[in-house]
Amino acid sequence: METKVYFVGAGPGDPGLITKKGKRLLNEADVIIYAGSLVNPSLVEGLKAELYNSAKMSLEEIIEVITEAVFQGKTVVRLHSGDPAFYGAIHEQIVELKARGIAYKVIPGVTSASAGAASLGLEFTVPEVSQTVIFTRLGGKTPGPSSEDLIYFARKDVTLVIFLSINRAREIEQALLKKLAPDTPIALVYKASWPEEQIIRGKLKDLSHLVKEAGFKKTALIYVGEALEAAIKHMNKRSKLYRDSRLSENFG
Repeated sequence: METKVYFVGAGPGDPGLITKKGKRLLNEADVIIYAGSLVNPSLVEGLKAELYNSAKMSLEEIIEVITEAVFQGKTVVRLHSGDPAFYGAIHEQIVELKARGIAYKVIPGVTSASAGAASLGLEFTVPEVSQTVIFTRLGGKTPGPSSEDLIYFARKDVTLVIFLSINRAREIEQALLKKLAPDTPIALVYKASWPEEQIIRGKLKDLSHLVKEAGFKKTALIYVGEALEAAIKHMNKRSKLYRDSRLSENFG
């Protein structure tokens, strides 16, 4: 069956961070259902497609629009913010499309976590500092990890990226302090890659204070871990990938 439905990652906000394939599909689409204010409006301006803002739609309404368009032979792009694989809510849509025998493809995008890391100049996985990255959130309307789970995830050699939980900064701070040192580096990235992006660096013990002072209520990520200060504290940590073989011979 010919694919007529594409789940496309719009990227974190900067319109230049959508993939070439994603941009091409937007230009070719007959119908675009986009994720409201989370998607940069410039991505859908001037296109031939019929536009729907999913912020005002239920799942049933979204599937109805997709189904009708496909049966009319039209190509549909479901445009999600960031990368659809990260908290994109594509699972329930895919279930409905499969039940109707409608073929689909997912086009990955740049997640906000990567955009925030780029703005921070951060490598998540610094040799001998952190080789594990955990992407998580606290449960809310959508059930998910608890503060006890955060305690389980927290380790000195782990980089944590916490989505969709900035309004619970105090709870996060208290949980992580049960396992991590008060001076563990943290960073807040608000609206990564957007013109209004803001970055705040600090220590874990000051997390909730920094959030309150900044006035962040949503669309901000929390980064936690020693990798955040690796460029300062761990300048001698090097990957073996680019190690000079002559050094290995001399000191191996």
